[in-house]
Amino acid sequence: MLNLDIIKQAQKNISKVVTKTPMAYASFLSQMIGNEIYLKKENLQLTGAFKLRGAFNKIASLKDKKGVIAASAGNHAQGVAYSASYFNIPSIIVMPESTPMTKISGVKAYGGEVVLAGNNYDEAYEYAVKLAEEKKLTFIHPFADYEVMAGQGTIALEMLTESPDLEEIIVPIGGGGLISGIAVAAKTINPKIKIIGVTASGAPAMRNSFKSGIIQDSVSVKTIADGIAVRDTNKTTFDIIQKYVDDIVEVDDEEIANAILYLMEKQKIVVEGAGAVGVAALMHHKIKFKKPTKVGVVVSGGNIDVTMLNLIIEKGLIKSHRKMKLIVTLIDKPGSLMKLTEILRDVKANIVSIGYDRTDVNLAFGDANVSIALETRGYEHQEEIKRELYKNGFRFVVE
Repeated sequence: MLNLDIIKQAQKNISKVVTKTPMAYASFLSQMIGNEIYLKKENLQLTGAFKLRGAFNKIASLKDKKGVIAASAGNHAQGVAYSASYFNIPSIIVMPESTPMTKISGVKAYGGEVVLAGNNYDEAYEYAVKLAEEKKLTFIHPFADYEVMAGQGTIALEMLTESPDLEEIIVPIGGGGLISGIAVAAKTINPKIKIIGVTASGAPAMRNSFKSGIIQDSVSVKTIADGIAVRDTNKTTFDIIQKYVDDIVEVDDEEIANAILYLMEKQKIVVEGAGAVGVAALMHHKIKFKKPTKVGVVVSGGNIDVTMLNLIIEKGLIKSHRKMKLIVTLIDKPGSLMKLTEILRDVKANIVSIGYDRTDVNLAFGDANVSIALETRGYEHQEEIKRELYKNGFRFVVE
């Protein structure tokens, strides 16, 4: 069973390899929420995520170290691959076919062999279990394993050693291994501390199960937080969560994206979707506080795909009125484009990209569409730009 002694032993097992990550005061976030917020930055862990803790502890605990296999969307995969290489044994990682290239490359860099199978974690897991039997390899479960959970629980030991007066810990939930380890450690040390889990609305199985009191699986999962995109509820972690966790809230992809962008701009850290859900829950007031509270938030990982990060930044700039995209229709004759750019110059809108199209079948003969992306200074500035274009007779749509 999972208990504090096992978690303390895990801390000894991993001490020479795993980084003791910083727990930093988040001043902007604290002011926004009205509480004392600290971020446990597991995105700065050796492999970019907390998963190294559990994977290393599990493999270190194996008596027969001949070879291991795992199923993972990325972070557990890198943890297993790194740990297997440390002990000089082979590893196979089965990953969903949609796994970002950055995570596949990360696994290979740590010496793991990658096999792509299935549309999500659960399908990859099913294939990995079969492969483990065929190849006689030890399967390293990403969450439903006491040694793995004990490794993750070392995060709570670090947090409470540094800040023993923490009143709440907010933890991402996918399969539930992270919050199980943290909850058992934290509640044993301080039974009064509150443990709040956060799921993605596109992967609601554990929250639905927790709220109803019975195990409920999802038909499918869809979220930008691929690290917690788990379809089914595991009974082992569910039982622990029911006993030790105080509440589970959920955030949607828009809220997660807002938190990723906020953490980049205000905290100067790059965080993946799963790592940002705790901050998203705070920013969007999903957690209610009766009084000023000292809160620790587990930022579980930073292995975000660059393409996804770019998309989040672009959408965030548009949503916050710092970027504006227009399609302007003008007469296709010399001087028309110059007049348009002069108006934009006068209202101090900076053009970052521009395209010219006279072949659109919806255009009248003699017209052209100009696609323009502008840097702007907020909502009022964008309204000024639209007024000036309208006043000068330009037809346009905002993308």
